[in-house]
Amino acid sequence: MATQIYEVPLSATPQSFGISISGVSYSLRLSYCDADQGGWLLDLSDSSGNALVSGVPLVTGADLLAQYSYLGIGAALYVAGDGGSSDAPTFANLGTTTHLYVVTA
Repeated sequence: MATQIYEVPLSATPQSFGISISGVSYSLRLSYCDADQGGWLLDLSDSSGNALVSGVPLVTGADLLAQYSYLGIGAALYVAGDGGSSDAPTFANLGTTTHLYVVTA
């Protein structure tokens, strides 16, 4: 099975929306913590609204779901900047120069 990569279309505003990952429906919620060492946070819920993961910081260079493999989501979430930048997403650049990607096998 080939690896597939999808960009999650985002805008630089707190938001909630449904998403299908490997044929399963989830809800994503992105919020911004405007404080020292703050930033964008991700919550993932099942289609019934039950929280699966909460408050995951959007950082570059790591699978955001790696520590939750026991949930069986079957995908990875990565944040990357344009041109391979490893800069963390800011309030203003999420969805424009920093992006969220779903990677499935």
